Amino acid sequence: MTSRRLMLTTALAAAAAAAIPAAPASAQTNAAYAMVYFKESPNQTDDSYALHLAVSDDGLNWTPLNQNRPVAVPTAGTGGLRDPFIMRKQNGGFAVLATDLKGRIFNQNNQYIHVWDSADLTAFTGYRRVRLHEMATHSWAPTAFWDPSRNQYAVVYSANNGTRDVLLVNYTSDFVTMSAPQPYFDPGFNVLDGDVLVHNGVYYLAYKNLNDQNLYIARSSTGAPNSFTTFTSGLRQGQGMEAPILAASTSGRTFWLWGDSYSPANAVFYAWQSTDLAGNAWSVLDQRAYTAPMSAKHAAIEPITAAERDGAVSRWGLPQWNRLKSYNFPDRYVRHANSLGRIDPFPMEPPADQQWRLVPGLADAAGVSFESVNYPGRFLRHANYAVRLDANDGSSRFAQDATFHRVAGLADGSWASFRSHNFPDRHLRHYDYALRIDPIGTATARADATFRVTY
Repeated sequence: MTSRRLMLTTALAAAAAAAIPAAPASAQTNAAYAMVYFKESPNQTDDSYALHLAVSDDGLNWTPLNQNRPVAVPTAGTGGLRDPFIMRKQNGGFAVLATDLKGRIFNQNNQYIHVWDSADLTAFTGYRRVRLHEMATHSWAPTAFWDPSRNQYAVVYSANNGTRDVLLVNYTSDFVTMSAPQPYFDPGFNVLDGDVLVHNGVYYLAYKNLNDQNLYIARSSTGAPNSFTTFTSGLRQGQGMEAPILAASTSGRTFWLWGDSYSPANAVFYAWQSTDLAGNAWSVLDQRAYTAPMSAKHAAIEPITAAERDGAVSRWGLPQWNRLKSYNFPDRYVRHANSLGRIDPFPMEPPADQQWRLVPGLADAAGVSFESVNYPGRFLRHANYAVRLDANDGSSRFAQDATFHRVAGLADGSWASFRSHNFPDRHLRHYDYALRIDPIGTATARADATFRVTY
């Protein structure tokens, strides 16, 4: 994928809505999280430049809603979006903002962003394009927060000021009428993708430094333009990373920094964790700890109530499929390739190769069989202990070979392992990344035979 870093370097070288609330919304009792995102896959087969929605109970493991299909689609401008952002408004509903850009073309000027309102995540209404400026530059990655000193929302976004890439801000009361733009964060070098988290009255700004390609966090006691000071060291996983997300747990005691990687693989999220947002100690999160929605890109996270989570799930529906994540290779998922079962790194093409319908066992309804989503009627089964994807021939032998019994994970009881129905001394495991059924007698084998059933 051509990164925005490359496009920006080349460019530089050449170079109706809610009423104003009378008072802040009452305190919310948040118990879950919402994520908005768009999608891309390596060969563009799963690209979707529209609004997608996922929910999570722990802020780390995500359930895509509406079968990972869009919940809203822009109908004006470019007809597509990138970089969606969601925030709770002062009246208790939500605002969704997004870059007006469809596809992977990063040299287009655009003065507008997309905006929706949502009362409770069951519908996205009031769609409009809002103009931010009249300059010959882009309006990327909008983020927003409530500024009580102004009694307005601040909308912060990436743009080029004619000299370098900076963050600009517009102020608004309704996400319809915007103030004139002004510089918000210009540290003297090129920056991209700001995300603001307000915690205990302090304003934290995560951003990408385009000069060294790292993510940083700055802070301000007021959130006012040009008031931020960077206080962290640079953070990066992978080779190319952007789109930082700062998120606080509902307890307020744990904080996460997510980053969206575009190199060496696109659409891979990495994360860090800290118990001190004001400090400079961020620990890399093992990928066992979190699972982003499949093909998700440049997301945003917002705490929500249990009722809002339940309402969104009821409206949009849970996935009718699952993925299986490897315990000891958590960047890999069970997939079929050339009719063989294996674990491969995410992302992969086509993405549907890693999606499975976990149906009642063909030989025993108390067990489970794995039916391919993109090849319905074909199941994972073992033959000579190797695991294949084959069409169900209706035979008793096939049914037994394709049936497994889910048990507590052999390496971690909170995960899952799968015992063969007709060879009960053997479990599903990977070996040299290929799936097979084997007796399990070592710590390595137990880890090979442990999977997370996720989405």
